[in-house]
Amino acid sequence: MAQSIIQDIWGRPIEKADLEQPQTESDARLLNLKRHYAAHPSAGLTPLKLASLMKRAEEGDLIAQCELAEDMEEKDAHIQSELSKRKMALLNVEWNIRPPRNPSKEEQYDADLLQELFEDATWLEDAFFDMADATLKTFANLELRWEVVEGIQLVTGYDHRDPSWFQTHPDNRNQLRLRDGSHEGAALNPFGWISHTAKAKSGYLTRRGLVRVLAWPFLFKNYSIRDLAEFLEIYGLPIRLGKYPEGATEREKTTLLRAVMSIGHNAGGIIPKGMDIDFQNAADGASDPFMAMVAWCEKSQSKAILGGTLTSQADGKTSTNALGNVHNEVREEIRDFDLKRIAATLTRDLVFPLYALNGKSYRTRHRIPRFEFELTEAEDIERLSKALPGLVNMGMRIPLAWAHEKTQIPMAQDDEVVLGTTKPADTLQAELKGLAVLKALANQKDVADLQTERLQQDAGGLLANMIEPVRELVEGAESLTQLREDILSLQGVISTEELGEVMAQAMAAAELAGINDVKDGK
Repeated sequence: MAQSIIQDIWGRPIEKADLEQPQTESDARLLNLKRHYAAHPSAGLTPLKLASLMKRAEEGDLIAQCELAEDMEEKDAHIQSELSKRKMALLNVEWNIRPPRNPSKEEQYDADLLQELFEDATWLEDAFFDMADATLKTFANLELRWEVVEGIQLVTGYDHRDPSWFQTHPDNRNQLRLRDGSHEGAALNPFGWISHTAKAKSGYLTRRGLVRVLAWPFLFKNYSIRDLAEFLEIYGLPIRLGKYPEGATEREKTTLLRAVMSIGHNAGGIIPKGMDIDFQNAADGASDPFMAMVAWCEKSQSKAILGGTLTSQADGKTSTNALGNVHNEVREEIRDFDLKRIAATLTRDLVFPLYALNGKSYRTRHRIPRFEFELTEAEDIERLSKALPGLVNMGMRIPLAWAHEKTQIPMAQDDEVVLGTTKPADTLQAELKGLAVLKALANQKDVADLQTERLQQDAGGLLANMIEPVRELVEGAESLTQLREDILSLQGVISTEELGEVMAQAMAAAELAGINDVKDGK
């Protein structure tokens, strides 16, 4: 059987028939994964238990660590809120499919085709959100659904697979595999998955996610909340004392005790005559230490997820506008980092498969289109429009594409209608005046001779005025040295501005006449 010419990003051959059914449904060894239910390791979590499940994750058993991450997101509203901010920040950024460098017409056509396919994919934004799940759990795997539509191999949707379905290869701790009951696990089918990994810190795959950073504040916060609940139960209610007379029977004592225990909840009860119930003031105590611990845990969680606390926990004391801007810039840096990693994953696991299966220009996996988010912030258009003309007049050669990129204004296609500008009135008048001169010169038989006569006429009197003072000095000079000093003293007395203006006008008229001759074919 001939080997397929289509290969995945690692060079493994691909058969289109392999895409017909998702791997988790076609492989009988993997069907048991859909019957897996979480064990909720956060119940009764202790430092010893947490350390143990993290160690198992390093050894390739990711089940407990992934399920703990799920519990943390469900039980801790602060973690869920901060993670949602980080995920939502990814959904409002424009993106494009870029062709390879110096693309041919065929490569540009294929990139435009992929752009249309991605724009029509209504599930794409959901995929961004689900891929961001890797921020907490280290990785996120989306199993693709393929269909042939009008002769084009398309991804029509995906299924987000639970992280607990996966393990790492025993000999390669950075390789994810499906749990099929074997020691090594099942390899992910080529072109079948979007397998995205986050990178909160460096290290092996199992140690990169935020789950390992957030788990300890989560544990300490749970301890503090539990202690606070016990504190409120003990110190938040008044003490109730029951008094029974001497000689009371055990039955009477039991009746009094039952009344004392229930009266606080039911606000009513009965006791035998002769017995009393006194309400004492609640015991003294303070909840501040518990709340301080909770506040520290939540601030630590905010710093780990968003890089700061001012966007989530402004206290009105240290939260200045300048500091808030700094924290917001940090959030933008984190967002850009997340988007770049998502773009790289989509280029590898989605753009490349679609290009390899449908692209007419596909030749090799080393030259492919790429998915890119528009991370360049638009410059202040008003400020840029004032600065660029001056820079251009200074001689700077500024590429037009650069200006479009800085302003985030798309470049018009050849057949698109573009905006235009009207020339100022003074510019129009100057051009009309020049055209009038040009027409007048065009009606003359010998334009050059007339220009020379006009220049002699206009400049003759000015030259005479400049020469006359020199003639007088020469006639009255007694020596060459005195003549030299007298001529130098004329500096600033004889004006050349009028003569320069007349010559400039003559040169402009000559240039216009030359243009007219060229147009007439002379």
